[in-house]
Amino acid sequence: MKCSFGSFLWILCAVSVTVFIGGFMILDSEKPVAATANVTLADEGALPDLGGAIGWLNSAPLSDKSLRGKVVLVDFWTYTCINSLRPLPYVKSWAAKYKDAGLVVVGVHTPEFSFEKDRANVENALRDLNVIYPVAVDSNYQIWQAFNNEYWPAQYFADGTGRIRYHHFGEGDYGECERVIQELLKENGATGLDQSAISLSADGVEAAPGGDVESPETYIGYRQAERFASPDGLVRDSRKVYSSPVTPDLNQWGLSGSWNVGEESALLEAAPGEIVFRFHSRDLNLVLAPTKDAKPVRFRVMLDGAAPGDNCGSDSAPDGTGSIREPRLYQLIRQRDLIEDRTFEVEFLDPGVQAFAFTFG
Repeated sequence: MKCSFGSFLWILCAVSVTVFIGGFMILDSEKPVAATANVTLADEGALPDLGGAIGWLNSAPLSDKSLRGKVVLVDFWTYTCINSLRPLPYVKSWAAKYKDAGLVVVGVHTPEFSFEKDRANVENALRDLNVIYPVAVDSNYQIWQAFNNEYWPAQYFADGTGRIRYHHFGEGDYGECERVIQELLKENGATGLDQSAISLSADGVEAAPGGDVESPETYIGYRQAERFASPDGLVRDSRKVYSSPVTPDLNQWGLSGSWNVGEESALLEAAPGEIVFRFHSRDLNLVLAPTKDAKPVRFRVMLDGAAPGDNCGSDSAPDGTGSIREPRLYQLIRQRDLIEDRTFEVEFLDPGVQAFAFTFG
């Protein structure tokens, strides 16, 4: 995945950050493994204040003081980030497995896109994703800043005295993270813990990434847009009729139809309209939002000029059809065939859709 830096909305969605050397990050897309036998726990400072949330879901407001005496896992995430979604099965399982032993999982939902600031959208996402542990709605980035956090996802592990003892950025290393939880619970007096590590095989967008991903996260809004290949280039904040690139190279994309490209998304002004992307991965996901009045938007997906068939995603039918009814990440392709360079096209049959970013897996 792409590592992007800049303003606080240009935050890294890392695959896995495992080691810091001289200020640089080493990224690792390691698959889940069994719990690591030896984990080094340090004192990384006091658990910061959690009072900056605009609201709490699944819980009354929590604070560093109210959590004293508990082992705490603070998980920074946002509901359209694929890198935040794929660890969720593990985070949810840890919350359930170790609750009675004294673990409290606190999700901190810090948004990337503007629609993710809406509490109602976050509530819908928690229900759809079956997240039942406490979640702080951090739409103003107050908790994010209190932790000096820079990554989605990021996990911070605190002991019963309120000290952070370990952190992990990105996906993967699930066995090691579970071992940290076990060690901190034992320090806190827990006995009779199940020492085995959780092993999961998730479906849909929560499934682990495939092993052959050559396409990076790609933003459609002009603030971070790259590799745009439609003729005549991209026009900012103005309606323009685009035409698709005839033969896009790998990881190039383009628009067709009447679009208005803003900072974080492209808005389809008149139907039909199309987005094309030449990609290489098992999964293709696209963050989309319906019209401002919440009317559904119908779409049709094509893969190399034909309906996707068995290669459809969880949000598209084998004939390529589907609809956008809420702002979220949509899985449009999951290839069951040989992974190779493919051309993806999505045609929107109704106006008003907003397209934000592609992710792959």
